[in-house]
Amino acid sequence: MTTILASAMCLAALGACKIVPNPEPGSGDAAAPLDDDQRMALKAQEVFDGQLVAYVSDKAIELPVLRSALEGGLDAAGAAHGVRPQAEGSPWNFLLKGEGTVIEANRESRAGTMALDVDGDGQPDLTVQLGPVIRGTSLRDAADFIVFTDYRDQIEFAKLARALNDRAHEAVNLPDGALAGKTYRFEGATTLRSATEPLLLVPTLLEEVAP
Repeated sequence: MTTILASAMCLAALGACKIVPNPEPGSGDAAAPLDDDQRMALKAQEVFDGQLVAYVSDKAIELPVLRSALEGGLDAAGAAHGVRPQAEGSPWNFLLKGEGTVIEANRESRAGTMALDVDGDGQPDLTVQLGPVIRGTSLRDAADFIVFTDYRDQIEFAKLARALNDRAHEAVNLPDGALAGKTYRFEGATTLRSATEPLLLVPTLLEEVAP
């Protein structure tokens, strides 16, 4: 009698159980939450493609305009044409556009660059960062619609800057072979800490001008 009662209780318990199959790997049924790097990569793509490229194209100034403004000092040029974070001592960031002839290109380094002669004197006037390693936070800091208080903390804000640089590198599409002598149109952001600092541009647009 005891054995029968125990068996009946086991069957009742089994009947009340719901069997839930394990999801197949990669099926998406139990997607893991995104980490900070992944979230900022998605955010950077959204900002770069949806806002930043058009923003730079609309706000950028020609290099001669910046040079003329810098003759009056960095702060004067920044007040007229630049953007900088509110933190004390922050550098000025400028949006530039124009075209120039490639004087030299370094595509061997992971921090690849292209030096452009914009005024036709045979000397480089600015250096375009090609990546994949792109330094600085120019793209983030030159856009007045990207605000620190919209992000959780300084770490997340820094990861956004790095992700924007990664997206800028992905957008660069250069042909194989030598680049010297070719003419390129550019748009992008640069950061200046002094009026005489060399211009190092992070591009939002870089395209060859047909001969």
